[in-house]
Amino acid sequence: MRDYAALPRSPGVYLMKDAAGTVLYVGKAKDLRRRVSQYFMRGAAEKGGWKIPNLVPLIKVIDYIPCAGEKDALLLERDLIGRLQPFFNAMWKDSKSYARVRLTMSEDFPRVFMTRRPGAKGDLVFGPYPKAEPLKKLLAHLWRTGFINLRRCRWDFSRAKPLDGRRIKACLYYHTGQCTAPCDGRISFRAYRALALRVKRFFEGDLAALGKEFRQGMERASAARDYEGAALFRDMLSALEHMAERTMIRRLDPAAIDWTVDRSRGATRLAELLDLKSPPLHIEAFDTSSLFGRQPVGSSVCFREGEPNKEHYRRYRIRTSLPEGGSDDFAMIGEIVGRRLTALRKNGGPAPDLLLIDGGRGQLSAALAAAKKAGVSLPIVSLAKEFEEIMIPGRPDPLRLPAGDPALRLLQSLRDEAHRFGITYHRGLRGRAELEE
Repeated sequence: MRDYAALPRSPGVYLMKDAAGTVLYVGKAKDLRRRVSQYFMRGAAEKGGWKIPNLVPLIKVIDYIPCAGEKDALLLERDLIGRLQPFFNAMWKDSKSYARVRLTMSEDFPRVFMTRRPGAKGDLVFGPYPKAEPLKKLLAHLWRTGFINLRRCRWDFSRAKPLDGRRIKACLYYHTGQCTAPCDGRISFRAYRALALRVKRFFEGDLAALGKEFRQGMERASAARDYEGAALFRDMLSALEHMAERTMIRRLDPAAIDWTVDRSRGATRLAELLDLKSPPLHIEAFDTSSLFGRQPVGSSVCFREGEPNKEHYRRYRIRTSLPEGGSDDFAMIGEIVGRRLTALRKNGGPAPDLLLIDGGRGQLSAALAAAKKAGVSLPIVSLAKEFEEIMIPGRPDPLRLPAGDPALRLLQSLRDEAHRFGITYHRGLRGRAELEE
């Protein structure tokens, strides 16, 4: 794929493959389209050392996986490189893990520090944090301001096993007052544990109060033209935001990776087949159900980036008058498509990149008319069950794809999910109606 316009302008991970499907390189990007296009720009070979001039001629396929944010992309990139071991990836081939913060609650007098290793039983480990440098700055600031006031030494001592007095007298932190000195009894066991619990709450996400303090400090420093001080507070805020960013971490097995990549490839393939400007990452599918005109209902489901987004699933009781003892699939489809698009326009919600209608040419025409009436312009196609044909507006002949085509598999998944969701609703209504008879 060399049509960069088909790539989204969003964070994600890209996989570059050769003609045999072997993954050559895995990378992450804040902006997938911009990053991938850079490999093929004039002069890129001169700037990329040995990698780019050797990698680019081998690339035949570029798959991508959209991510919620840069941090998700970093973690997924790490996971994929560790599993796939691409030849052109050198950075993550070792077993080095992300930085974490360990609070040694297994000790009577806990310590806090950055680590890349698991702690002892009873210790608390926070993270991972893909960017270690802002975390180092934040920890240094918390030590300097006294927010973290735990011991910095590595001596092994406890209430039952006091520290040798000679080591206490030789401690720089002890003599300069930079430590609460639990080794010398300056602070009680209970008070020291309270300090440790404050650190625990902080790393568990209670960041609002400290963030407010940093913002006020930045404003004061800026007003006093202390731009170096303001920059420090700005960096601290950035580190806090990095720590607070929500991340979904999941271990993907090869089958799950293949499934995710297949969905992204399906979206890219649809963009090519339907002549769309970019892959349809937000697709909604519509279906209707009835039994001899009884309890007619409709359903719509939503996939975002290849995953079901149940927040946007909708169920509809059909309001259109239907023939006695029969149904009107075209009118029913037109009604639910019109209701969904009208609601989206009224509420200011984002319009889907593509609508999929379960049915043939008649259902597609009804959906197109409903969209026009609702004042919404967007791509719409239908998928007919009998021969799995894709009906495309303006194209007289249906599109038939091979059974293994990723675009067809994506549409089938949407169609089947819309049918499942609708039929479950319809059966429930029928069951309640029969109980009331």
